[in-house]
Amino acid sequence: MRRTRNARSLAASRRFAAAICFALALPGLAVAQGRPNSANMSCAQAAGIVSSQGAAVIGTGPNIYDRYVVSRAFCMPTETTEPAWVATGDQPRCFIGYTCKELSTYDRDN
Repeated sequence: MRRTRNARSLAASRRFAAAICFALALPGLAVAQGRPNSANMSCAQAAGIVSSQGAAVIGTGPNIYDRYVVSRAFCMPTETTEPAWVATGDQPRCFIGYTCKELSTYDRDN
């Protein structure tokens, strides 16, 4: 009987330790996923991500990224859109959508 208790206790301890390790690893998993990088995609793939999601954050180089949108509907009311081209794996300049930019004071008044 004593061996069964020790075996159960050991099994419970191992499950607890595994659960702790898993819980500690979760934040790292989210960071490891990262964002899509245009250099690793074709032009059609990069444009397709923006088109299918409406808005997407896409990396264009080491620690360089921006948010790209399909239309002004995905911008703040005080913003407008500017066409955006990025380098992709198959094209040096690929139109993938727009970026949101603040309207100038002149634009807002007119």
